[in-house]
Amino acid sequence: MRIAIGSDHRGVAARKRLIGLLERMGHEVIDCGSDGDQAVDYPDIAADVARRVSNATVDRGILLCCTGVGMAIAANKLPGVRAATCHDEVTAEMSRRHNDLNVLSLSAELIGPEVQDKIIRTWLSTPFEGGRHARRVAKIAALETACKDAPAGG
Repeated sequence: MRIAIGSDHRGVAARKRLIGLLERMGHEVIDCGSDGDQAVDYPDIAADVARRVSNATVDRGILLCCTGVGMAIAANKLPGVRAATCHDEVTAEMSRRHNDLNVLSLSAELIGPEVQDKIIRTWLSTPFEGGRHARRVAKIAALETACKDAPAGG
């Protein structure tokens, strides 16, 4: 797979370590992250990775910040992106199996390297089930258009 990975300043060390893991797993990695401890705005990094997923120049995206929450919120603003924060193997598996998650957001500080590795391995190896879940994912995609066309306040 071709995977874009990005982090803010709080996820630099984790991102660099995970790039090595992804490459050892045989994936092509596009590094979109910050490289120092100078504070950067996580929405900018999330948008860079999510834009690549949205326009299909990469297959999937991975984001890291302190909690992973802000990155997921920002990434979900781009069309076709389904981003969520996963904290364990179960949420990683179900995010793929039922939601066809294409952007994984991780905490760089609240979970350790071993758990991060397990989450990524699970997330990358779990297929989307399709079936009734495809119908639900299609409804999520339809919300992008519906919300764009909805009048303000209503």
